[in-house]
Amino acid sequence: MKQFFVTIAGVFAGLVLFFVGVPFLLVALIAGQARPSGPPSHTVLALDLRRTLSDQDSPSPFAVIRGGSQSVIGIVQSLHRAETDDRVKGLLIRLPEQGLPPAAADEIRLAIKAFRQAGKPVFAHSQGLYAAGASASTYMLGAAADEFWMQPGAALQAVGMVSDDVFLKRAFDKFGVTADYQQRYEYKNAVNPFLYDDYTPAHREATLAWMGSVYDAALGQAAGDRRLTPTALRTVLEAGPYGAEDAVARRLIDRVGQVHEAESALLRRAGSGAKLVDIDDYRPSQGRTTAANAIAVVAAEGPIVTGSAKSSGVSQGSTVFSDDVAKAFYDAAQDRRVKAIVFRVSSPGGSDTASEQILDGVRAAKAAGKPVVVSMGTYAASGGYWIASQANEIVAQPTTLTGSIGVYGGKFALGGALARFGVDMRSLTVGGPFADAFSPAKPFTPQQEEAVSAWMDRIYQGFVERVSSGRKLPPERVQELAKGRVWTGAQARQIGLVDRLGGFYDALASAKRLAGIPAEEQVELKVMPEPRSALQILQQALGISAEGAQTLAAAAWVLGDPRAQSLLEEAARARLGVGGSTVLAPVH
Repeated sequence: MKQFFVTIAGVFAGLVLFFVGVPFLLVALIAGQARPSGPPSHTVLALDLRRTLSDQDSPSPFAVIRGGSQSVIGIVQSLHRAETDDRVKGLLIRLPEQGLPPAAADEIRLAIKAFRQAGKPVFAHSQGLYAAGASASTYMLGAAADEFWMQPGAALQAVGMVSDDVFLKRAFDKFGVTADYQQRYEYKNAVNPFLYDDYTPAHREATLAWMGSVYDAALGQAAGDRRLTPTALRTVLEAGPYGAEDAVARRLIDRVGQVHEAESALLRRAGSGAKLVDIDDYRPSQGRTTAANAIAVVAAEGPIVTGSAKSSGVSQGSTVFSDDVAKAFYDAAQDRRVKAIVFRVSSPGGSDTASEQILDGVRAAKAAGKPVVVSMGTYAASGGYWIASQANEIVAQPTTLTGSIGVYGGKFALGGALARFGVDMRSLTVGGPFADAFSPAKPFTPQQEEAVSAWMDRIYQGFVERVSSGRKLPPERVQELAKGRVWTGAQARQIGLVDRLGGFYDALASAKRLAGIPAEEQVELKVMPEPRSALQILQQALGISAEGAQTLAAAAWVLGDPRAQSLLEEAARARLGVGGSTVLAPVH
């Protein structure tokens, strides 16, 4: 009897989840999509950079109910549209107290400058800039505004950059852990914290070089916007930190005041009746596209792995699935309206086999006569550079971390460590001598180590060959630039690993030029692969048919908020519009 009641309780809980939780979920999703078609006649956009910031929009429709992150590309595209929208009169930016990813700050700064050039004021407000992280990049963003405000009593500590690394070698030795890794070559320092107790000369050299490049780029841009020389700005910043009042006296910021004061000042400047609208809610009026030509946008953000997002379910994060990205290139190659492809890459790397699968898609698109232009985000390193290496053109921000042409591999041997605590790890094998190579019970045997070394050499040599072919550089020259070294975009431009410096819209302009599309011609941006809908994800996650998913939507209407019906109808009308595409104003 007790088991009977337990079973009944479980069934009841499942029914509640199905008939209340799922409908609520669907209503929330639809409500998130049913936003106003256009802003008020006098709008000031509000951009809060204190929120989590990704490089690209989340492919999951469930991000709307998770409160999801905003993206660099989403911000840049919204500001680009707002430049020519007469209803938008200004922009208020809330700066984070810590640093922004330098390349993200570079990309947003370009959008801010273009927005200002359209005659629209930008105010930035800070509640303090602190010494942790890349605060120089955040300061650079504030300096790009018409007015840089700071809260009374706040601190300005943008005095430099720091990179902290934790080295575990002595702890591993103490506890008997063996980090059995190989690198190609000395600059491939991702596993150095496991192998050493301090920076190697190569690790120190490369890290200081890219940090110096990022710092110099931020100071150079900020100095120009503050009408100071880079030397003068560096001198005054590094003599800090300062309070907000001292920062005004030293011409580092413009005004001291609370955020509501900055907001009121900007609204007054925008005109009578001006309203503040979150940039996430800004949706200019759009109709069905009539552009003759399309440019595909293929996105790759996060670690690179084999497989497809379909197997990841609802909890999908920022991951580059090789099946999906490669298919996007093959589909774009066969789409007659697609004339070129912008490949947005923000990835620290990952699987070499997954990277090669994606690169084959790039080659297929080029063979079909579709130029491929890479737009690099925060980083495009290791596998992130592998997948970009054979594009027609590579565009990066000055502070994008790129290159890292190298490879590492190995394992942690834990058997000795566990034995010290009375735990004995044993293993049995059937087959050849490499069968237990990656067993954590013991380090590699000399024969296994030799095999791993040959494997690392093959991957490294293949990487060098692909870069040599794609960048049209002699293999010997690539060998000099490789060895696992990380470069910034500015450095990579000087040595031939990047073609030009700029952001997403610079890459788009290059794609139009390579495709023979006039610069002033409007094009459709076609996101590939098209993001899955909420119903598609629910269908997969719950194992239901398409009709069943539609029934759930009906249940959301019957059992949920009475407004759900109108929201469903509005969402249906939206699907008959431009869908996942956007018509762009001429690129400039």
